[in-house]
Amino acid sequence: MLKRWRTRILLFLAVLGPGFITANVDNDPNGIFTYSQAGAQFGYALLWTMLPVTLALIVVQEMCARMGAVTGKGLSDLIREEFGLRLTIIVMLLLVVVNFGNVIGEFSGIAGSLQLFHVSKYISVPVCAFLVWLLAVRGDYKSVEKVFLFASMIYFSYIIAGVLAHPGWRDAAIATIKLPKMAVLRDSSYVFMVVSVIGTTIAPWMQFYLQASIVEKGVTKESYAGSRLDVIVGSIFTDVVAWFIVVACAATLWVHGMGSIQEPADAAEAMKPLAGSYAFILFSFGLFNAGFFAASVLPLSTAYVVCEGLGLESGVDKRFHEAPFFYWLYTLLIAGGAAVVLIPNFPLIKWAIESQALNGILLPVVIVLMLILINRKDLMGDMVNSLWFNGVAWVTAVVVSILSVILMVQQFWPGHH
Repeated sequence: MLKRWRTRILLFLAVLGPGFITANVDNDPNGIFTYSQAGAQFGYALLWTMLPVTLALIVVQEMCARMGAVTGKGLSDLIREEFGLRLTIIVMLLLVVVNFGNVIGEFSGIAGSLQLFHVSKYISVPVCAFLVWLLAVRGDYKSVEKVFLFASMIYFSYIIAGVLAHPGWRDAAIATIKLPKMAVLRDSSYVFMVVSVIGTTIAPWMQFYLQASIVEKGVTKESYAGSRLDVIVGSIFTDVVAWFIVVACAATLWVHGMGSIQEPADAAEAMKPLAGSYAFILFSFGLFNAGFFAASVLPLSTAYVVCEGLGLESGVDKRFHEAPFFYWLYTLLIAGGAAVVLIPNFPLIKWAIESQALNGILLPVVIVLMLILINRKDLMGDMVNSLWFNGVAWVTAVVVSILSVILMVQQFWPGHH
């Protein structure tokens, strides 16, 4: 019995990677800001979103991993082959715009977290941008994956910060499993927060990155069971971390009536007198790690998408001269994102929130394309979606679409907000 479990654990560690990494990158500075704001503004009142969002995340991510393993192709590859170049280019352009917005958010997270330790953004951002660039250009898939897995583990700092904040565990547990009264949906700022939480938890870039990583790692239909476990464990872990961020901010900022934070670093700063300097250090260190980690993965994911969509060479296992377009695009996204953060008085917060809203608008399009692909027998054989999976994925696409429309109305007609 013990031997069987040991074999299972070793097998799991061997495949641990794409699913775990993709899910964790999602807790980037934009995500941390969203969860911190949810806790600071509404206390425990948004914790109920965590269970349905985790289920949706598992289903959407598992579909991608399965498509990658069965077809051996990335998502934009499949979209181009099945839907033609025009649609692929439209989806790619939208994704590049959304991802560039997110990359700016990652560098502003790096800048904010190190400013808490009195490091100027004019030093921290260029140095980190160079290190991020070096990681992919000089590394190969195995070494880059090891660095990313290590970065994923640092998210434990948020769980510890949540415990140090001494929350009301009972209230938090009840709020997680109990649905709120329908009356809350009349509060537009509450609806806005629900949309942001969903938009930041299931982001469109994740689908493309995960599928490309599964293909690059060489996962096949036969070795897929381990990758499925990797996806499930990653999705649960990332949302446990999100839950603790909400709880930590609810137990400190919300309890003391400090409802509005302007950026993720504010949450860490405000915690210092309320939960002690350990919680402050863990929260700010977590924020730096999240920014650095996501600033590496997001440009990579974008470069994968565009190269696959255009049928060009891509992958960190290739050298610069073997995949020039891939690396040049990666370089441009990093340099551009870092440069924007260094512009004095750039409205970073407005930008961060709007890039999350764009995520929510693009996501249903990506999910619908995935659903059409994964239900094709000629493509997937006996690995097509089950009825249950189709149900959850369609509900996710419809709910996100409705919430995105509400969000756009609130964004562009502020009178309703």
